[in-house]
Amino acid sequence: MKNILFSTLLMLSIVSMGFSQGTPTDYLSADFHKQRRDEVRKLLPPNTAVVLFANAERNRANDVDFVYHQDPNFYYLTGYKEPNAVLVLFSETQTDASGKKFDEIIYVQERNARAEQWTGKRLGVEGVKEKLGFDMVFNGKEFENFPIDFASFDVVSFVDFKNDYRDQSGNADLFDLIKTFKKKANYPSDYNPVKNDLYRMISADDGSKTDELVETVEKYMNRYPNLQEDEFLNDFVNAANEDLRKEIKNKVLVIQQSSNLDSKVLPMAMAKLRETKTPEEIKLLKKAVEISAVGQMEVMKAMHPNMSESEIQGVHEYVYKKYGAEYEGYPSIVGGGNNGCILHYIENSKTTVGNDLVLMDLGAEYHGYTADVTRTIPANGKFTPEQKAIYDIVYNAQEAGIKASTVGAPFQSPGKAAYQVVADGLLKLGIIKEEKETRIYFPHGTSHYLGLDVHDDGTYGPFKPNTIITVEPGIYIPEGSDCDKKWWGIAVRIEDDVLITNDGPVVLSAMAPRTTEAIEAMMKQPSPLDNFKLPKLD
Repeated sequence: MKNILFSTLLMLSIVSMGFSQGTPTDYLSADFHKQRRDEVRKLLPPNTAVVLFANAERNRANDVDFVYHQDPNFYYLTGYKEPNAVLVLFSETQTDASGKKFDEIIYVQERNARAEQWTGKRLGVEGVKEKLGFDMVFNGKEFENFPIDFASFDVVSFVDFKNDYRDQSGNADLFDLIKTFKKKANYPSDYNPVKNDLYRMISADDGSKTDELVETVEKYMNRYPNLQEDEFLNDFVNAANEDLRKEIKNKVLVIQQSSNLDSKVLPMAMAKLRETKTPEEIKLLKKAVEISAVGQMEVMKAMHPNMSESEIQGVHEYVYKKYGAEYEGYPSIVGGGNNGCILHYIENSKTTVGNDLVLMDLGAEYHGYTADVTRTIPANGKFTPEQKAIYDIVYNAQEAGIKASTVGAPFQSPGKAAYQVVADGLLKLGIIKEEKETRIYFPHGTSHYLGLDVHDDGTYGPFKPNTIITVEPGIYIPEGSDCDKKWWGIAVRIEDDVLITNDGPVVLSAMAPRTTEAIEAMMKQPSPLDNFKLPKLD
């Protein structure tokens, strides 16, 4: 018995030692997360309960999991970075049996000395109260018996499940928490968020835009084949007259009114909030972007034709770690020559980049916030005339896109501006014969929101102040293209992270050179890696 007690105490002391030594101090504050929860409540319909789960732990292979990454919405609202947790928010103040008032509850994973010896200290109930500022905090196993009557709410909103979570040991993992919620909330076994949303639109239709709604329903049925099996959707689309459609609307309305489950309210609220950044968020994003820009600069200095794609990737990611960035925001893309024509090329397996252009799309994630910066540079330090011609079109397109990124402008403005420059440039070079062929070589959009996700949440409405977007035009001419062979294998993308302000767009990643002249000048500078040599291996 003494040995068991000593072992437990030793584990606790080992876990506590070093937990707070030398850790960063610039995380978002508990007040930030609380204020975000308060803002969510303002966007909820009356008598609404919100239920949000932590991210699943995902298996890499055998008994090794991927490094855990919290669900961005969960982190945004709580600051909690551990798995096996659930947050419940209420639009109005609730009162428990003892008379205590509350408007939020969080259930977290329990402290466990043996588990913490292997995977690190858990906050536990007291840690969440102390560090994250929650009042109503319970261990996850208490979720099952806590008297929350979800049937008493008009709306129970959640983000629908992706079914990628496992049933692990214990009785309070994510699997059990979701199972408990489904039981408490009377979750149907055939619940489908897309179908539910279509039912909502059908039941709310007043007849003024029925033809458009029929087209919308058909579009979703084609996109999601399982919806084609739904009786009411089929009847609505194929109804011979408006009277039959009214009958279907009434039946759908009854189904809608029989359940209070909703998977639209919470995502819409989160998109609205996360679209614009607070000063605290902008500070972290700016740091992530600048770290990524420095990575691009250091690679420009270190680049030479004998480097491999993975070596180039490694230099970028070393810079990230040197600055304290926890992760990459997304799988790093380093494409030499024709590999750059693969938009999301992540193999990075080419052993030497030679004299090709190298497209490098990478971003550091710092305290949850991710950058997204792309530069395309000549491996030998000098653009060929053909490479420069394509590069300059992309640069001018990006300049036009950045200029169009102003408060009040439609979200599509940067893309339209960049597209026109690319189209005119490709026509002038004779690479295309008609403007409509532009999308062959410029097949993607130009902008997305940036934040806790590399493709962050947002409404895609007119630009608002303190929104951060990317502006990233590109031209990709793969081998075998229907144009002069001298253009084959040239791929150029330039991507910068832009803060939209009332005073105009601010390029946060501006320190990384963008013009051909500035890139060539940077590539002439010495690199700290010039003398870094490793022994040869068989």
